[in-house]
Amino acid sequence: MKKKLVPVLALAALCSLAAWTMFAQDKAAPSSSQILKGAYTRIKTNFQKAAEKMPEDQYNYKPVDAVETFGQRVAHIANQMGTCSALNGARKPSSAAGKTAKADLVAGLAESFAECDKAFDALTDANAMESVSAGRGMQPRINVLYGIVVHANEVYGAMGVYMRIKGLVPPSSEGR
Repeated sequence: MKKKLVPVLALAALCSLAAWTMFAQDKAAPSSSQILKGAYTRIKTNFQKAAEKMPEDQYNYKPVDAVETFGQRVAHIANQMGTCSALNGARKPSSAAGKTAKADLVAGLAESFAECDKAFDALTDANAMESVSAGRGMQPRINVLYGIVVHANEVYGAMGVYMRIKGLVPPSSEGR
């Protein structure tokens, strides 16, 4: 009985492997623009949650004198409004500039991300390499948007330290 069962199990395993391989081939890998949009959505969500989670009385907190306050870090990312709005056709200033109150900074951050949502939504694989004016010259559209994601992650990482020092768990670490 055992000798008959081994070939049947081997055949079942081969059929499962063949079916999985066919499924995997039918499922296309995500495109570069889809991957970047996913990364943007994750950092946007974490950043907005961190800005909401930090108590207002801690927005002036900074671990040492040589660094920006938590609120200044939020305002810094809200300034991405200029880059995103330029990609959308007309550069606009951030409403968070010069603000220190949590409500103003969170509102400016939301406004900035709404503008960036448009820029990321417009990204396709077809226009990813299109040259756009950014910084000190022309760059591929995808590079500019990738830079926004990378920079936001760097700033969020620093803000996570501020939050940990204050006994708060950063949103990206919640539930672990």
